[in-house]
Amino acid sequence: MNATLGPRDLSAPAPLSSGAGADAAPSAASLRQAGKRFGGTIALQDVSFDLRPGEVLALLGENGAGKSTCVKLLAGVHVPDSGSVLLDGRPLDHPSPAEARRRGVAVMHQHPGLFGDLAVYENIFMGHVPRTALGTIDDRRMREEARELLRTVGLSCEPDEPLHRLRTSEQQLVEIARALSARAKVLIMDEPTASISEREVARLFAVVEDLKSRGVAMMFVGHRMEEIYRIADRIAVLRDGRLITVQPAAELDRDRAVQAMIGRPLSAIYPAWPSNPGAEVLSVEGLTRAGAFADVSFSVRAGEVVGLGGLVGSGRTEIARALFGIDRAEAGRIIIDGKTVTFADPGEAMAAGIAYVSEDRLGQSLVMDFSILTNASVPVIGRSTMAGLVMRRRELALVKPHLERLRLKFASYDQPVSTLSGGNQQKVVLSKWLATRPRILILDEPTQGIDVQSKAEVHAMIAELAQQGLAIILISSELPELIGMCDRMIVLREGRVTARFSRGDADQERIIRAATDVEEVRDRQAAAAEPPPGPGAAAAVPAARHEAASVPAWRRLVARREFGLACVIALVVLPVSLINPRMLSGPNLTALAMDAALLSIVAAAQMLVIVTRNIDLSVASVIGLTAYGSASFMRDFPEAPVLAGVAVACGLGLACGLLNGLVVTLGRVPSIVVTLGSLAAFRGLNSMWTGGKQISADQVPQAWLDMSTATVLGIPAAVLIAIATLVLISLAVRRLPVGRELYAIGSNPDGAALIGIRRTALVIGTFAIAGLLAGFDGALWASRYATIDPRLATGFELTVIAAVVVGGVAIRGGAGTILGVTFGALALLIIQNGLTLVRVEPLWLQGVYGVVILLAIGVDALVTRKARHAGARG
Repeated sequence: MNATLGPRDLSAPAPLSSGAGADAAPSAASLRQAGKRFGGTIALQDVSFDLRPGEVLALLGENGAGKSTCVKLLAGVHVPDSGSVLLDGRPLDHPSPAEARRRGVAVMHQHPGLFGDLAVYENIFMGHVPRTALGTIDDRRMREEARELLRTVGLSCEPDEPLHRLRTSEQQLVEIARALSARAKVLIMDEPTASISEREVARLFAVVEDLKSRGVAMMFVGHRMEEIYRIADRIAVLRDGRLITVQPAAELDRDRAVQAMIGRPLSAIYPAWPSNPGAEVLSVEGLTRAGAFADVSFSVRAGEVVGLGGLVGSGRTEIARALFGIDRAEAGRIIIDGKTVTFADPGEAMAAGIAYVSEDRLGQSLVMDFSILTNASVPVIGRSTMAGLVMRRRELALVKPHLERLRLKFASYDQPVSTLSGGNQQKVVLSKWLATRPRILILDEPTQGIDVQSKAEVHAMIAELAQQGLAIILISSELPELIGMCDRMIVLREGRVTARFSRGDADQERIIRAATDVEEVRDRQAAAAEPPPGPGAAAAVPAARHEAASVPAWRRLVARREFGLACVIALVVLPVSLINPRMLSGPNLTALAMDAALLSIVAAAQMLVIVTRNIDLSVASVIGLTAYGSASFMRDFPEAPVLAGVAVACGLGLACGLLNGLVVTLGRVPSIVVTLGSLAAFRGLNSMWTGGKQISADQVPQAWLDMSTATVLGIPAAVLIAIATLVLISLAVRRLPVGRELYAIGSNPDGAALIGIRRTALVIGTFAIAGLLAGFDGALWASRYATIDPRLATGFELTVIAAVVVGGVAIRGGAGTILGVTFGALALLIIQNGLTLVRVEPLWLQGVYGVVILLAIGVDALVTRKARHAGARG
């Protein structure tokens, strides 16, 4: 039977049963004496517990207690150093995310491992896509099932909608839908409610109840005690990597659960302190920003904590960003010490005494590869220098008191902040801003995703700062935190203030009523009121989504990158053809088509590499090397079939691509460094091979020359070959699961690894394919240009990269199409051809290409930023 905690046994591990006795349900997943070390640190030691069908086991513990390690052991991400992982009573012998998923384990991660560049339905099924009888992706079935899953979790959006347009909370619902799509026997939820609203939490818990009735075994990792006791059947408590106890939730009250987590009694989560507000420090009057908030007014006095409450997306964070100078308000006033101020950027806000702790500590508050000291001193680095040099002693003096006050757990100030637990990372963020000595402190979800003890320490610090006279704005989605910490509260709904409460007047029910439209709906007795949360319940579709769904087809066409490139082509062709009619002559069009064919093949290959967040600068050197290799083979063996010469070129290119891929992945060297080196190495090898000599047309068989110049129905063979190659690549990346996995790797490499995508193998494969296609292109070059020397294709890599970027492939990875790349190649070649025909100096071409690349990247960055910002506000 399960261990029970007596009044004095919370400080030591309690004896545990395996849960496999006669009175226990059979386990769907188990840890047995599991242990895990990372270097010299023991993350987990001798931990055993069971996940039983139809039950929810809540896993509690402070940050760093070992919860995430347990999650990753069960998910196959980590391999235990001792003990074992059992699924359905059988060991997980070869742990990997893919194997755990195959055995019925689904995981909802704390930070969604989703892919912003892909559609919602692709995110839901990534890693386990349904296939047709031919092995291709079954898009129709995916969309249908995705629509049903989205209805189940209560998210109203089209399955085809790009994920990056959704708010963070909506993306978390997509993560839930993805877990459900696996039809798993075991569902592990790692902080799934950290960034979703109360309404969405209720919907998730209704789904969980439904899954319990179906016999799914579940583990819930969280820090919010109210949620734990709403959902859990049993509770397991970890402390310092050891299992303290496993008990039925009904037998372990909250106080004893907290005591088990921290090893000592917790006097108060929300400290009491004498509130004596002083003079008004900050006043906001009629602040408005279209689409975010409107007519917002409030004030904050010295020594006062003012809370901003409301649902996710109600405008709380947007107000904070406007106060800190990140965004600009369009109307209203910000008044500090009686003077109206405007901030052009956060630097001006900091100079005025404002500090802002963002809700996104990973994306906006910390540089994860930098040390604790560097992160904590970034805003005040200028105060730690002497003669322009950073003095470590001064740097430490600025941040050490704040880190010590918050009881940061760390080994060294030089330790990378990425190695800290979430709670300790948040302490570094708070210390960083306290070092600026602010007068106004804005805290946006300061305790999100941190443990109970860390929360208590943050709350104590807030109380201490308020007593010292700091004016504090606290934004929180946890109503008990707002009620327990704030002197006054302002509640927002859809960007407008709907209620104001003093400390004594506020309770959770009144705040929820003010934050939602429940009263308005009741008054109107609307038939279309939102249904109660549960399977099949769906939120009202936002008006913007309805509008997006009703956009005419012609408008969607006009918005595509390919349409814009077609317009660019037309704008070049029309005036140039008027100046020089040769532009539209048969010979010129044939030459353009041949050049476009050769460029498009290698540009498509480069797209595959860039989509995975890599780049291949050696492409032109590979073309030169393989062109000479194939021509040399045909010269030495004139009786050999033409395909043999092509095979030689492809083989050489494949070897070059594999070399690049292996060094990038196994050597963990950035691709730009590797391929910059191989560019020179391959070019040098080619120069040594040729010995300064060239191969001319009269040294190779005529059949070799005819390979590219022959025509079929008047169309050059090289063009038909290129079209066939591009169609095959397009079908592969669009219709094959492995093709979509390439985009997933580029969109979110860590997320791809979490769901078992073979990142290393696929990146090596893309470099190999890029080399193979560059070799194939080299053979076509050798056939078309006949005279081959060491300088062939020199500088061509710039043209290839320009075609890819102009065609809409994102340098950051994860986005791009073969059609776009083809149009990009055509646009560049037509620009080049047009400039030549109007007798513009050829040396200008490189400059034109550079400007075009910069413009394309700038436009892509602008469009992406606007789309993501619109999604965040939607």
